[in-house]
Amino acid sequence: MSSQIIPVEPFDYVVFGGTGDLAERKLLPALYHRQLAGQLTEPTRIIGASRTAMTNEEYRNYTLAALKEHLKAEELEETEVANFLARIHYVSVDAKSDQGWDDLKKLLDTGKDIVRAFYLAVSPSIFGDIADKIRDHKLITKSTRIVVEKPIGRDLASAQALNDTIGKVFKEEQIFRIDHYLGKETVQNLMALRFANALYEPLWNSAHIDHVQITVAESVGLEGRVTYYDKAGALRDMVQNHILQLLCLVAMEAPSSLDAEAVRDEKLKVLRSLKPITDGNVEKQTVRGQYRAGASAGGPVNGYQDELGAASDTETFVAIKAEINNWRWAGVPFYLRTGKRLATRMSEIVIAFKPIPHSIFGESAGRIEANKLVIRLQPDEGVKQWLMIKDPGPGGMRLRHVSLDMSFAQAFDVRNPDAYERLLMDVIRSNQTLFMRRDEVEAAWNWVDPILKGWEEIGQKAQGYTSGTWGPSQAIALIERDGRTWHEND
Repeated sequence: MSSQIIPVEPFDYVVFGGTGDLAERKLLPALYHRQLAGQLTEPTRIIGASRTAMTNEEYRNYTLAALKEHLKAEELEETEVANFLARIHYVSVDAKSDQGWDDLKKLLDTGKDIVRAFYLAVSPSIFGDIADKIRDHKLITKSTRIVVEKPIGRDLASAQALNDTIGKVFKEEQIFRIDHYLGKETVQNLMALRFANALYEPLWNSAHIDHVQITVAESVGLEGRVTYYDKAGALRDMVQNHILQLLCLVAMEAPSSLDAEAVRDEKLKVLRSLKPITDGNVEKQTVRGQYRAGASAGGPVNGYQDELGAASDTETFVAIKAEINNWRWAGVPFYLRTGKRLATRMSEIVIAFKPIPHSIFGESAGRIEANKLVIRLQPDEGVKQWLMIKDPGPGGMRLRHVSLDMSFAQAFDVRNPDAYERLLMDVIRSNQTLFMRRDEVEAAWNWVDPILKGWEEIGQKAQGYTSGTWGPSQAIALIERDGRTWHEND
């Protein structure tokens, strides 16, 4: 089975932070893959912008090095690489002065009638400066969009201030707040599973679902993000955006259509229905953790504070028992966990159904496990439906818990695109379905802020856990005191 590639209209993508880590690892390779797929049309251009002094030719060499570093050799087709590099331009600009902005305007003026997208792959502290310069130098056209990366603030007040700053220059429909998790194939397949099949949606409620687990686990440590991460921590870095967005897609009501506003309206309702966690229940509902020295697949690793080079109580792990106060989900706990230096890199959603009310089988048949739907986001994207079946062979009724396994890589004879590829093209198409609206961002912070304040009020410390494990023992207790267990990695 093959997928249909629909070309997009010509565009200029201006990447501020064009010499940064995100551009090198994700954005440039993603745009090259869209070139390789035949999705880019003439006279599309990719324009790197940063303070670094560099010529077009030097930036093309930088781009080529990035492609060779982050793509497989067989993906680098000589003709397509040459065509892609011909699209590459570079302008040296300073966000806090007028240096270089006239050069950028002169370059962009040659493509006035095409889509123009500004990608801010820079620190949020200069989002406002760049937005103001874009306005002051009259770079906004009727088909201009701006893309902003997380973090959108570090609390509700700063998120509102940042949204106000960008909102003074751009209309809401021009602003694309990106969360790359929403671009993953399996995340979108969650929508298809729920709303394109009669099998699941009638069961997708508290009458049939016992609980939901969402896990986003990383096996790496700080990886050069020391300054940012120690000020943020796992709750701000992962839960406020990635995990809450996944929760919304699991829990939301069926939108009237796939129109961006219809989908985002339903996600917003979920965020506003989350039961508050405050200093009165934060210790019971949440766990904070911080990795210590241990081992990973590559061998021994240092603890967080050793990597940081200073004492710190910043959490690198968080587990939360969340609840949604609405008709569909009343009484169904959502167990959320994320962390660094865990046993493996893995992101998945587990829908755990209620056990059968009565077994007609004797003890000799074995234990009857409850059904589970496991949606794997990474790695090895796919879906598993766990069922009870009879063990083949004579000798009576013996039951086994087995999975109906659909691996996307095996089921579809197509390359699975990186999330950024889809999202970068959605910006050009002006499709905001997979991007966060302002009120979504602020509703998420409205739930997260009391947790942060509750931790501070009661002095809840980060519990140590050994690198290469599944976090502190308190995270196991969080779910096991409810008579449940974390889903094993199978």
